[in-house]
Amino acid sequence: MRINRMGVLAAGHASVDFYQGAIPAIVPFLVAERHYGYVAASGIVLAATLLSSIVQPLFGAVADRWRLAWLIPVSMLVTGLGAGLAGPAGSYPLTWLAIALSGLGVAAYHPESARLARTVSGGSHVGMSWFSLGGNLGFAVAPLLVTPLLSWGGLAASPLLVVPAALGCLVTVAAMRSAGRGAGAGRTETDAKDDWPAFVRLALVMGLRSVGYIGLSTFVALYAGGGTAGAVALFLQFAGGAAGTILGGRLATRLGRVRTLRLAYALAVPALAGVVLVPGPGLYVFAAAAGVALYVPFSLHVTLGQDYLPRHAGTASGVTLGLAVSAGGVASPLVGALAEATSLRVALLALAVMPLLAWLLARPLREPAIAVPPR
Repeated sequence: MRINRMGVLAAGHASVDFYQGAIPAIVPFLVAERHYGYVAASGIVLAATLLSSIVQPLFGAVADRWRLAWLIPVSMLVTGLGAGLAGPAGSYPLTWLAIALSGLGVAAYHPESARLARTVSGGSHVGMSWFSLGGNLGFAVAPLLVTPLLSWGGLAASPLLVVPAALGCLVTVAAMRSAGRGAGAGRTETDAKDDWPAFVRLALVMGLRSVGYIGLSTFVALYAGGGTAGAVALFLQFAGGAAGTILGGRLATRLGRVRTLRLAYALAVPALAGVVLVPGPGLYVFAAAAGVALYVPFSLHVTLGQDYLPRHAGTASGVTLGLAVSAGGVASPLVGALAEATSLRVALLALAVMPLLAWLLARPLREPAIAVPPR
């Protein structure tokens, strides 16, 4: 039953992170139908991503003080509603607010849902990796569904985007009921102390990882030559990330989370460098390897953060799933500037420094005591 509930929660996670991939897919239709410029289009993406990432820790702090199990299904519906209103909104300010509403829904969902997933999984690293995988898959499939829908009906069809959120809400509520009333809600009661220095170090590690992964996903298709070759390289990176998410949970069960994290970052250095230094088809092999290595620690960051801050599990979830992840998006223009000043090859090679720095920062980390919220 626990495995079934984790699968359902992973599906719900997929329905929420679907909208993080859906917003970039909506932007080209906003540009085509409403003639938005590059600045206006980037403002739409900013409303959905950066705003969501910054607000997530605030929702986490609130979740540490009050019982907010009800926020999980409500935030899912808000996420879908915001994306669905992007078409009918009409004016740019209303469209921006609709997209921002979707981003706020994403921000409200993750801290409490991550704690619920931790509770339902019984602290299992493998269970948490499945929950994380759901979000990754939802993000990845969004363009494959949104683009055909809006190509068929234009922005007038955007209200249909509410459907994934509604379905995800239904299955998540069912999982919450089967897990027991109030599962995962409320403040964690524990005698353990928060280790803020270790948590801050972990957040910096995550930020460096995000710069490497998002920087690669932003430019690897272009480096591969664009077109089909670029699409294949990007797909292999994403597929490697999905495999790495599951692999990370299983390795952590055998080796421990911190050892797995260090091993992954050590392997990510040659994987990122190989994308540039190995000629021909080797690029595709190393793009996949980089995706695996950089996603092995992803779900482990979440549980480590929760265990470093056992009294503030919601805050930990908000930072590890939101603020630290946004670092890659913020740094992407800097990677682009480096590519313009030198070459794309140099810029991509510089990304290999990120996991090296992450490995160095992670060396002093120690395995914390497991602090699973009472069921």
